[in-house]
Amino acid sequence: MSKLAALDGLLDQYYQLSYHKNPEIYQRLQDVQAWQKLRMQRTHARHFAEKQNALMAEYFLNRLYGGPDFDALAQQIARLNKYAHKAEKLIPENAIKTGTSGVSLAILAVQLDEQVAMQLLQDYHPHEALTDEMMRQTYLKLDQGQGRLQQLELLDLLGKSLDTYMRSFVVYAAFKMCKGAAAKYSFNVMYEFMQDGFLAMKPLKSAEKFVKDFSAVERQIIAKVHAGDAAPFQ
Repeated sequence: MSKLAALDGLLDQYYQLSYHKNPEIYQRLQDVQAWQKLRMQRTHARHFAEKQNALMAEYFLNRLYGGPDFDALAQQIARLNKYAHKAEKLIPENAIKTGTSGVSLAILAVQLDEQVAMQLLQDYHPHEALTDEMMRQTYLKLDQGQGRLQQLELLDLLGKSLDTYMRSFVVYAAFKMCKGAAAKYSFNVMYEFMQDGFLAMKPLKSAEKFVKDFSAVERQIIAKVHAGDAAPFQ
């Protein structure tokens, strides 16, 4: 079986999401994602502002939490299986596994946020500006605690994988050799998704530590929301 086969199942999940066929859900999803990013920037302002963390913070916000290019990335992943045999010769196995983990995390983020968007459409006017209180109430109503904790567990695993597999000079050299093939076969968005991950890691002593510091704070927020804290995002 192809090492890339797992991506097929992930894409099936992604294309089953309702927003692909419903503009109203799509618009509200964008609102939710924008609120999420602003909230994370506010919550982790000190952590993200440290010079060595800036690129990884940007990668989190624009790649792993619903980046604008994810539809284009998904289309390229769908085409990748046509070239699976060649791709697996060029891309190290651990890089494929780590890339798959990143894609899985990004899709789970969209799934959870779409649930929030759909609940908001039921409870509020579709163009009402989102507030912390609206989001707090919606999280409680959906009872997303376990899903959000699963998201953080995947994130922790990704941080560990980045340190274990992606700091290798051999892996990075092999990845750079793929640049020409990525351009030739129009996989530029996918290449940039992975390249941004490599670049974000460079200034860090440990991607795993960056992730754990981030996820520890996020777990505290999840706990506050489900404990009934009136201001869990402050």
